[in-house]
Amino acid sequence: MTHPSGSFSFDLVIFGATGDLSLRKLVPALYHRDVAGQLNDDVRLYAVARGEMPDEEFRTLARAALDRHLDAKDFSEAAVERFVSRFRYLSLDAETPADYAALAKALNGGTERVLVFYLAVAPRFFGPICTQLAAAGLNRPQARVVLEKPIGHDLASARAVNGAVAAAFSEDRVFRIDHYLGKETVQNLMALRFANALFEPVWHRGVIDHVQVTVAEKIGVEGRAGYYDHAGALRDMVQNHLLQLLCLVAMEPPNAFAADAVRDEKLKVLEALRPLTDGTIGEKTVRGQYAAGAVDGGAVPGYGEEIERDDSATETFVVVKAEVETWRWAGVPFYLRTGKRLPVRRSEIVVQFRPVPHLIFPAAARDVVPNRLVIRLQPDEGISLHMMSKVPGPGGMRLRTAPLNLSFAETFQGRQPDAYERLLMDVVRGNPMLFMRSDEVDAAWRWIEPILAGWQSQSDRPKPYTAGSWGPSAAIGLIERDGRTWHEDMR
Repeated sequence: MTHPSGSFSFDLVIFGATGDLSLRKLVPALYHRDVAGQLNDDVRLYAVARGEMPDEEFRTLARAALDRHLDAKDFSEAAVERFVSRFRYLSLDAETPADYAALAKALNGGTERVLVFYLAVAPRFFGPICTQLAAAGLNRPQARVVLEKPIGHDLASARAVNGAVAAAFSEDRVFRIDHYLGKETVQNLMALRFANALFEPVWHRGVIDHVQVTVAEKIGVEGRAGYYDHAGALRDMVQNHLLQLLCLVAMEPPNAFAADAVRDEKLKVLEALRPLTDGTIGEKTVRGQYAAGAVDGGAVPGYGEEIERDDSATETFVVVKAEVETWRWAGVPFYLRTGKRLPVRRSEIVVQFRPVPHLIFPAAARDVVPNRLVIRLQPDEGISLHMMSKVPGPGGMRLRTAPLNLSFAETFQGRQPDAYERLLMDVVRGNPMLFMRSDEVDAAWRWIEPILAGWQSQSDRPKPYTAGSWGPSAAIGLIERDGRTWHEDMR
């Protein structure tokens, strides 16, 4: 139910409510939406986890999370107290039917209201939870379920998860969340392409030389060692985040700004990716694992030391050269790169244009760099177009590259909502545009799985790289063999 002010009435149940994702991301996101006036007074928030605790104990956890994760200027004692008082805590075992009967009793009333189940739990629980929700009659028409990545660890497990969820909830009520798609800059990529006459006419192989998608992290695995050592960078980042960004760059204009129209075009990109086979995996992929080094001037351990297992062959760094086999993109490589313990925390898309076909300037002015469009996703969201410009002053024609910058923080004054804030409210609104459809998940795994199998068949381990560097030297070699170079001027 929506009120004229843009506020909403709904019930939200967070499974895994005492976990890191819930306390670090979901609770602060809901708080900001409450402060913004989008949560009506009758919104009910249910925190669900296995342990027993009274409501007030969870509210204390929520207060501490807000104190830890909010900027000081956003923290208001009165607002925090009003917000945390909305929470009711319920103890529930994911595979115990009687616990779902208790949940149904707690949710009694307001059957016409939107009901959101957010599964901030391990993927192995997605199917059992949805099955039990259906058995308890909680998959009513206004109910929606949110699934966190990863959806499975390979194609077969992803299909099993999606099949179990589909038996309880129709596809239009399943929201597979990828927080990268909720970032302001990612959505601005569609505005950039489809609301401006400047870019779409040159958005093709005749003008664009290549595309780089980089998600760089300074941190190591921290508290996620158990999960990460079974996943690795390819499953954790490339299969979802980076492929989704590639889709938004490469997709054709949809016939309408509508959820399925956009997702249909993304699916076409995934299905057009050239498969990587045993003969090309060594040439078009690089995997690495960080060794001890220094980040931000401080010494950090290597991956094996951090997870207390020296024989791990899990990759913490990946480069993949992807190619989209369509008329628009034939011959244009998409270089996907992600890693932990890199020099900076940055996520960006670089669209590198081709050089000008003929230089009219004298030799002294010929240090001309091809244009590039840099779309920064984090931490300083914005877009910059790097162009050649004359250096001011006398002395002839001297050229230098200079950026035209669009900083969202400077251009659009005020606080920029976090991705989770936007995505949570899209679930309440029933808008699935920024969420992955099951066929997208399936197509992504079909492309990723041969890479995993190829690595498995190879005898070599991930290449070591020093923490605080840009990955193994083979990653530089991969792109430089093509006569290109990585964009690392991430200022």
